[in-house]
Amino acid sequence: MKPAPLWQIAGTFASLSLVAIGGANAVMPELQRQVVQVLGWMNDTTFASLFAIAQAAPGPNVLIVSLIGWHVAGLAGLAVASLAMILPSSLLAFGAGRVVTRLAGARAIRAIQRGLVPITVGLILASGVVMAATADHAALSILLTAGTAFYVFLSDWNPLWALSTAAIVSLLGSWLGLPA
Repeated sequence: MKPAPLWQIAGTFASLSLVAIGGANAVMPELQRQVVQVLGWMNDTTFASLFAIAQAAPGPNVLIVSLIGWHVAGLAGLAVASLAMILPSSLLAFGAGRVVTRLAGARAIRAIQRGLVPITVGLILASGVVMAATADHAALSILLTAGTAFYVFLSDWNPLWALSTAAIVSLLGSWLGLPA
């Protein structure tokens, strides 16, 4: 892996920032495609590991971007990637918020808001599919991912129950020598 120029990091994350409707997880498929397939900054395993660390750490989901920047170009990469992902979308949200406040109640604004909901849900679901395909390679992990997804969609219970159960089953599978 050769180090990426900071301007390349900035351009990649700034462009993703502007389409991250629903947060960083909404652009996870494109983020994975860019950093693994297009730019070759890392492989799928490293990407999945950074994603897992970002999800396990307290704080916003955008932490994945900081970790990728750090992995690619050290502290400078972390700073550039973080600012490039946060600044454009923040400025866009600020401007859009002012317009929406000024035009509150207008039919066009309500239609735009209603139209963004399915887009956001679709982007987040696509993120889940990409991360499952990236991380799941053995039958046990595929079954655990599918079971957890069904549980979350069909149950009103806290998703941590499914995640805890999957972790225990995975540990037992590992203890029994099953590939995970």
